Amino acid sequence: MISGQLVSILIRFGYTVKTFETRITAADYLDSVIDGKTVGLGDSQTLISMKIHERLSSHTQVFDPAPEWRGDRDFTEVADETIPTDIFISSVNAIAETGELVNIDRRGNRVIGTLYGHEKLYLVAGRNKIVPALEEAIYRARNVAAPMNASRRSGWKTPCAKTGRCMDCSSPDRLCNAMVIHFRKCTDMIRRSC
Repeated sequence: MISGQLVSILIRFGYTVKTFETRITAADYLDSVIDGKTVGLGDSQTLISMKIHERLSSHTQVFDPAPEWRGDRDFTEVADETIPTDIFISSVNAIAETGELVNIDRRGNRVIGTLYGHEKLYLVAGRNKIVPALEEAIYRARNVAAPMNASRRSGWKTPCAKTGRCMDCSSPDRLCNAMVIHFRKCTDMIRRSC
């Protein structure tokens, strides 16, 4: 369970925080509060494991660039469709116990969705993504999340997929092209009461 201290810090930084015992209860919550809106999803294994696409698509329009849902459509085409949606849902690569949220992205569609333009933003994370401080959050994003994501992609050739750690590569398939650190909730999102 997320610590009360981290919850307090995130609330102080402008976030509305909900905690759940399981990914199923977290998915139940999202399914109950989202209806009749367009929803963009960040390409996220966390969201796939929560079955968010399946749950929401029965009663709302969902745009999801994950391979399981885009079929033979181009990733860029579907990722672009997530940008103007009413709601954006993404996981984060790491949360520091000091309150910073860290995400790494290859193309930028996932991180841009967490920054601006939606009526509501939902960020989800399991306990496994909580680390003591910002430095460890950056480390986790680069040396745990990115290599895991690279190794899942068939045909991608990144050194981190083989070594399991960031090699600061120049591969055309490099995942670490953009990193966003949320030090606080973005002002526009605060005004919109997300």
